[in-house]
Amino acid sequence: MSRSASIKDVATHAQVAVGTVSNVLNYPDRVSQRTKDRVLQAIDELGFVRNDAARQLRAGHSRTIGLIVLDVGNPFFTSVVRAAEDAAALHGSAVLLGDSGHDAARESNYIDLFQEQRVQGLLISPVGDVTDRLNVLRERGVPTVLVDRLADEAQYSSVSVDDDAGGYLAARHLLDLGRRRLAFVGGPTSIRQVADRLQGAQRAVAEVPDASLEVLDSAGQTVLAGRSVGDQLVRRSAGQLPDAVFCANDLLALGVMQSLAMMHTLRIPEDIALIGYDDIDFAVSAVVPLSSIRQPTEALGRTAIQLLAEELDTPDSAQPHHRAVIFTPELVVRQSTVGAP
Repeated sequence: MSRSASIKDVATHAQVAVGTVSNVLNYPDRVSQRTKDRVLQAIDELGFVRNDAARQLRAGHSRTIGLIVLDVGNPFFTSVVRAAEDAAALHGSAVLLGDSGHDAARESNYIDLFQEQRVQGLLISPVGDVTDRLNVLRERGVPTVLVDRLADEAQYSSVSVDDDAGGYLAARHLLDLGRRRLAFVGGPTSIRQVADRLQGAQRAVAEVPDASLEVLDSAGQTVLAGRSVGDQLVRRSAGQLPDAVFCANDLLALGVMQSLAMMHTLRIPEDIALIGYDDIDFAVSAVVPLSSIRQPTEALGRTAIQLLAEELDTPDSAQPHHRAVIFTPELVVRQSTVGAP
């Protein structure tokens, strides 16, 4: 197997110094047009490919950004990632994606991997408390931005949505429709977003004396987990049924909807009004278009990159100024709560 052409081979072929080739690659304005043309011709003839990885390792960092999300299978995170990638490209960087799958050990492995890859910075939607790990990264010159999570301390920049307000919006909408026996489906409340959405819903229900809120257990935050909850509901007697269900994400809500639709025993919204959270693309095309709480996913991804860029632009001698950007969610009303127009 023939070896790849090196920068020394290019210099020899173009009859210039190695430093001249380096200048053509990195500082072309320092080289005359005639010399530049000769070097570029040599590069073309030899098929030289610059070794960016080695160059970046020598510099101590790369042009990549690590991004760890909770569940890349959730369209909400897919949209955030796509927006972050587009924004990073405008800054001349690329995004390396890690899916923790709500697993703290897997999340830790990704943090180690990205550190080994010498990423410029890290964007993370954390599973739990990763403060100690992130402090180590910062000490090593790797800034971090929390995504879809408000920073607990003034140590990090963060971009998030007011999930307490979102939970309140969802429950208040159901209450305003006259529903009184509400149920919440969210998955583990150890997930900060789930806990905040439940807290907001509880706050809304507390404002209505004859209203109640039942928390239904869910094995996860997937469509299948939602179908399991729906299967449990259809086995209940009429007197034990909630008249409205608020799901902490749209995947759960779509699963509940699938179960009720397949059993043909409970109608949406006549028997049970149903609202989700995230307003993913599938929400509007569901068999019964799904009411939801919309999050500005594109803005989350773009803002995360912008906050990281601000930290990277801070001189080493200066104290970084951390910012917490909080977006307000929006209620989107469709037929799953109000019926056909």
